[in-house]
Amino acid sequence: MTADLTTRKRWIALYVLCVGDLMIVLDSTIVNVALPSIRDDLGFSETSLAWVVNAYLLTFGGFLLLGGRLGDLYGHRRLFIAGISLFTVASLACGLSTTQGLLVAARAIQGLGGAVVSAVALSLIMVLFTQPAERAKAMGVFGFVLSGGGTAGVLLGGILTDLLSWHWIFLVNIPIGIGVVIAGVMLLPEDRPAEAKGRLDVAGAVTVTASLMLAVYAIVNGRDWGWTSGKTLGLLAAAIVLLAAFILIESREAAPLVRLGLFKMRNFATANALGILMAGGLFATFFFSALYLQLVLGYSPLQVGLAYLPSTVIWGATSLFASDKAVMRFGIKPPLVGGLLIMTAGVLLFARAPVDGSYFVDILPTMLLQGFGAGIAFNPILLAAMGDVGPEEAGLASGVVNTAFMMGGALGLAVLASAAASRSASLEASGHSAVDALNGGYHLAFLLGALLAVLAAVLGAVLLRPGPMAAHAGEPVPVGADGD
Repeated sequence: MTADLTTRKRWIALYVLCVGDLMIVLDSTIVNVALPSIRDDLGFSETSLAWVVNAYLLTFGGFLLLGGRLGDLYGHRRLFIAGISLFTVASLACGLSTTQGLLVAARAIQGLGGAVVSAVALSLIMVLFTQPAERAKAMGVFGFVLSGGGTAGVLLGGILTDLLSWHWIFLVNIPIGIGVVIAGVMLLPEDRPAEAKGRLDVAGAVTVTASLMLAVYAIVNGRDWGWTSGKTLGLLAAAIVLLAAFILIESREAAPLVRLGLFKMRNFATANALGILMAGGLFATFFFSALYLQLVLGYSPLQVGLAYLPSTVIWGATSLFASDKAVMRFGIKPPLVGGLLIMTAGVLLFARAPVDGSYFVDILPTMLLQGFGAGIAFNPILLAAMGDVGPEEAGLASGVVNTAFMMGGALGLAVLASAAASRSASLEASGHSAVDALNGGYHLAFLLGALLAVLAAVLGAVLLRPGPMAAHAGEPVPVGADGD
């Protein structure tokens, strides 16, 4: 499929995929800075304003698995272009919104398009680059884009909202999306598989999508409703029941949406577990460090974005210039475990940040360690997740690993936010000042985030096999190969 693509065209195709995925990553953070302006302009209440974010998260998290499987059935290229097109049209609707209902509906459609793009972009990279050295380098470039997207979103959101209006945080996607669609049609290889004639597992698609959407909805609202409230527990119970029904359906379906045998592959299953733990620690750390900078040290949103630049630069440089070389020399396990331990050290340093902290003494060292560690570890996790999977299930595997990262981040953030709030309330009740109590809650969150990261390192050290990169294999292990 890629034999007719020159090396130069394959790398340009990779950049097209990265720009497309960057739009999705940017949109997950760019809107946060503009929320106050959106609230004032469209008359949202504090409660209803959350739907500007939640509508996107619901459809994004809910349709990752289905988007990946549709790519396997009908072609990753076709789904990537369709996803970018849908995301771009929805961005236009968001930017032109003059009512709450239109904005929320358009955000939900954005999430659907984003889910499709995220689910198939990784599989297209695996298809474009089959040689270990090239694949590791391509993953490094992809990791650089993912690492910088969140911080770039904060910066760009602040600049566009301040200089123009909140509408432009969405309208800026229009020319980029059009360019990605045109370049994708010209450069991405046609990859419709012979298995495209196979039917879609509708029952499996409905149950797993509904399960994921209910779980995301319960998690993002659990803090406001109360984690032990009937509403939260009821939705989580319904999500578990639907997940059980999905597993039962897949075990009996001749052409399942998710072949359960995938999870018998040790590296695939382990990498997804590591993704959940790493995302739980990393997302929570990003969230609480931003709150620490704003609410304890008094930084503005734009200053927060600038404060994160060194971490982004070191993560990107590590992904581009060090991670692939480490994987090719040592295999996937040592860089993954070492990177997670370095990241853990950075998170632990944040757990001692004082209320009168200095950026160069208390913030910069922790961010550099986190950026370096995450930059080393992130790409081996992706390679471990995708290395044992054949091209006919690459989209599904990509959807699964993206789901693992998203659900891990959402669940980790929810749990750590509750723990931090409880700790802050306890400290304030015992006589501490409001700022000291707030910072004490953040310290607990950082400690728990470090625990998740070190647990991921331990599991990786114990369970991961060296993998095809260490063996210098040229192709993924065939589907069905036993990972034990």
